Amino acid sequence: MWSGTPQPDEDLSTGLSAVSVPWKSLGPSKGHRESPGSLVETSASRKEAQGEEHSAAAPLDVSRLRSSSMEIREKGSEFLKEELHKAQKELKLKDEECERLCKVRAQLEQELEELTASLFQEAHKMVREANMKQAASEKQLKEAWGKVDTTLFSEFQAWRASPTLDKDCPFLERVYREDVGPCLDFTVQELSALVRAAVEDNTLTIEPVASQTVPTVKVPTVECNNTKTCALSGLARTCHHRIRLGDSESHYYISPSSRARITAVCNFFTYIRYIQQGLVRQDAEPMFWEIMRLRKGMSLAKLGFFPQEA
Repeated sequence: MWSGTPQPDEDLSTGLSAVSVPWKSLGPSKGHRESPGSLVETSASRKEAQGEEHSAAAPLDVSRLRSSSMEIREKGSEFLKEELHKAQKELKLKDEECERLCKVRAQLEQELEELTASLFQEAHKMVREANMKQAASEKQLKEAWGKVDTTLFSEFQAWRASPTLDKDCPFLERVYREDVGPCLDFTVQELSALVRAAVEDNTLTIEPVASQTVPTVKVPTVECNNTKTCALSGLARTCHHRIRLGDSESHYYISPSSRARITAVCNFFTYIRYIQQGLVRQDAEPMFWEIMRLRKGMSLAKLGFFPQEA
């Protein structure tokens, strides 16, 4: 055991003050303490061991870092390659779609040009045909005017200037004499006069014959008690229509021929009434030709030409 007083050592006090080491029990004796020299040696040995461990671990850490860096770099490179491949694939699809759309647009433009050209040709053809028809119509009109009685047209113009239903005016007097009178001149004179008056007054009614039995109507010299005899001509004909004069409840069966003659005259009177009322907005020439057509219809009906549905 050391019993002397230790001399102050400058290096020892410095090492002790720099390193603080706790006291530890090394055996069963509670009063035993390690000497300062042993403490210094222990601290130095620990530092040396830590330095050796640090120097040994440093190359290992650098190797790990390098390995991790290489792994990260490889994964990043693979990811970028995949993304680049995807982008190239999408770009290729878009290029193909653009090419397809360009082809479609070119095809549509070509079809549009062809359609435009076709429509232009068709329109030009229609205009040419219309001009040809117009020229032919004008030629026919000129030829017809050469054949028309100028006196008749002058009478019509005079009547058109002041339309009237008075049959004493030159124009209507001619139509009555040449068309209306002969067309309504039936065998049964008394009934013919009644029919003519009803047509002039616009009070005649023509209606189809119903299937049920109709009350018998008797006319002087001619009995019309069924649909097999015409009340106007007195001939045995199948009658599909009947006429009623004014407000009378009496009906007269008429044949298809008689009905066609009455209808032709009624059409003429209807048209001249429209002219009188100002409902026909045309020039003199179209009106005149329409009247001539209606007069032709009366002439044909008078001769027995009429539609089968009559």
